[in-house]
Amino acid sequence: MISITIDATWWVLVVFVVDLAIRIAAIIVVPRNRRPTAAMAWLLAIYFIPIIGVFLFLLIGNPRLPRKRRRKQERINEYIHDTSESLDFGTLRPHAPEWFTSLVTLNRNLGAMPLAGDNAAHLISRYQDSLDAMADAIRSAERYVHVEFYIFQSDAATDNLFRALEEATARGVTVRVLLDHWANRGKPFYRRTLKRLDAMGAHWHLMLPVQPFKGKYQRPDLRNHRKLLVVDGRVAFTGSQNVTDSTYNLKKNIRRGLHWVDLMARIEGPVVASVNAVFLSDWYSETDEVLTDEIDLFNVTSGPGDLDCQIIPSGPGFEFENNLKLFAALLYAAQRRIIVVSPYFVPDEALLLAVTTACQRGIHVELFVSEEGDQAIVYHAQRSYYEALLRAGVKIWMYEKPYILHTKSLTIDDEVAIIGSSNMDMRSFGLNMEISMLVRGEEFVREMHDVEDQYRSLSRRLTLEEWEKQPLRSTVLDNLARLTSALQ
Repeated sequence: MISITIDATWWVLVVFVVDLAIRIAAIIVVPRNRRPTAAMAWLLAIYFIPIIGVFLFLLIGNPRLPRKRRRKQERINEYIHDTSESLDFGTLRPHAPEWFTSLVTLNRNLGAMPLAGDNAAHLISRYQDSLDAMADAIRSAERYVHVEFYIFQSDAATDNLFRALEEATARGVTVRVLLDHWANRGKPFYRRTLKRLDAMGAHWHLMLPVQPFKGKYQRPDLRNHRKLLVVDGRVAFTGSQNVTDSTYNLKKNIRRGLHWVDLMARIEGPVVASVNAVFLSDWYSETDEVLTDEIDLFNVTSGPGDLDCQIIPSGPGFEFENNLKLFAALLYAAQRRIIVVSPYFVPDEALLLAVTTACQRGIHVELFVSEEGDQAIVYHAQRSYYEALLRAGVKIWMYEKPYILHTKSLTIDDEVAIIGSSNMDMRSFGLNMEISMLVRGEEFVREMHDVEDQYRSLSRRLTLEEWEKQPLRSTVLDNLARLTSALQ
């Protein structure tokens, strides 16, 4: 009996010492180079559920890419910066605001290509129309087609685009395809898509593959979320849309009647080289293959427009959160109007402060979100910010069910806009590899405002009076999701 008591006491002591060591180590390790909200969320998880918290931290607690990948990104950044530094990328529009010039410099210092002039960019807001427009561009290809999408599926909606790729390879055009591994694996038509790429002779690779038995592993929820297409360095597409059916072919979406609403931009001019540079850097990261000897990246020609455009890549391969800095700087620069369209609006403190400060400066601020969510945790985390936004004076528009407004855009006043793949949430700022296009030009912003007007006509405005009637259970869920969203 005495022996049993001593053994039990010994084990209690061991557990106590181990638990204390974990808590002390967490205080030292977790906050290092991490924003305070994320550090606090991780510490709470580890303190309240130690075993699960430590396991999750070891699994997804490192928000950076492996060192080898980061070094690749640094090399390609240096190459692009040094090679393009003295090049003339078209004629820029005159009388740029001083804040815009400093913003371009900020982007450049963070890894973006130079600002390029003489570009044309037009928006495509109908889902199937953008897929068919990309197919038409592919059919004009003479040398190469570069395809990079977070989700890339061969289905009925995308069949025209896949047939265009097959026709291109049949006439000797080189087709290169990048698709995110984790986002596609296990999804409908995944195997069929890869077989179709093989059959047509396309060169394809998985982005950020989680294949530990093949020596390929990083934090499994780091994703390449970019969407882009480049044809012969002449035409490019980028925006929010994936290459898949508007239901994503998921039974749960079809059962709920969900369809995605997206926005893509068709681009011509010198900035196409910048989009291509993003593809080439990702291709190099996945394959170790350098294509810059084969493709003259900086042999650019003027497009049929005079828009100034700059491509800003972002993600864990970069030292700083490029997209967050870009968005915050634009919000502070606005003088009259800010319109944000984001399916997942989960801001950090800096972005929330920029939005609320804009309202306090007398700026008209509107936010478009979906009335219905497709991801429960993000949906509730987003809702946790509505009261603060409404009290600050933000007009919140909720896009009608059963559609998911998936567009990611930002317009500032009447001259500057952003379109791309980046949500305004902490995942897109710190964990996802994204691409954003900064545009200066009234004609493009007018197109953006036309799309915003269309969204407004299909949305209802959320008021503070309505929001204050939310049941307590919703508030609790929202706040819990908000804490979870900070786990980075």
